Amino acid sequence: MAPALLLVPAALASFILAFGTGVEFVRFTSLRPLLGGIPESGGPVVRQGWMAALQDRSILAPLAWDLGLLLLFVGQHSLMATETVKAWTSRYFGVLQRSLYVACTALALQLVMRYWEPVPRGPVLWEARAEPWATWVPLLCFVLHVISWLLIFSILLVFDYAELMGLKQVYYHVLGLGEPLALKSPRALRLFSHLRHPVCVELLAVLWVVPTLGTDRLLLALLLTLYLGLAHGLDQQDLRYLRAQLQRKLHLLSRPQDGEAE
Repeated sequence: MAPALLLVPAALASFILAFGTGVEFVRFTSLRPLLGGIPESGGPVVRQGWMAALQDRSILAPLAWDLGLLLLFVGQHSLMATETVKAWTSRYFGVLQRSLYVACTALALQLVMRYWEPVPRGPVLWEARAEPWATWVPLLCFVLHVISWLLIFSILLVFDYAELMGLKQVYYHVLGLGEPLALKSPRALRLFSHLRHPVCVELLAVLWVVPTLGTDRLLLALLLTLYLGLAHGLDQQDLRYLRAQLQRKLHLLSRPQDGEAE
């Protein structure tokens, strides 16, 4: 086990990498298609139809490359979440297991964003081109994206952001408090085992609500939608517990501070 003084910088480095990747992901999924000045799939170019696109290597090649990047990310994110891999990483990395998972996920996502190939000549599923839609649809999409990201950040805070990023595990270890998950109730542990992504609906809105849904964006939205859908297994008991926890958090936030009620 590494000395405690080395655990803290390692956890902080993983957190900084994940935070920076999150900011870059916002730019990749929202700012680029909404504020880039041109449609996400490339601007005023001649687009091919769907049948012609299936026979055009200049369209199929970048799509195959993008699919490979997405499968790399999904494979990493899923494989490292299995109990076998978690047990192995916990054995060799100890309390840094969560930080290692977060760092590897951030690196895999960085590969997707940095090497993503647009398909400007590919067909589009929809595109707001005629007025007034060309003006109002991007504006409405921008508002929905802002609301979705604000909800995502709020939900992450409710779900203990420090623990999700691996910081809390190291903090508890350095202070000798044990494992944070060991202090949670069985209902909370059951929920966490079923809900790997607490921001599923909001992220789906970010992926799909765009003024121009080009071929590469359609591939991104479809694959991540399938992955998010398969990664969830919530039932009524989980939903009741989640609703109760959210109500408790909101009640604590709405309570007047000491001295305000006097």
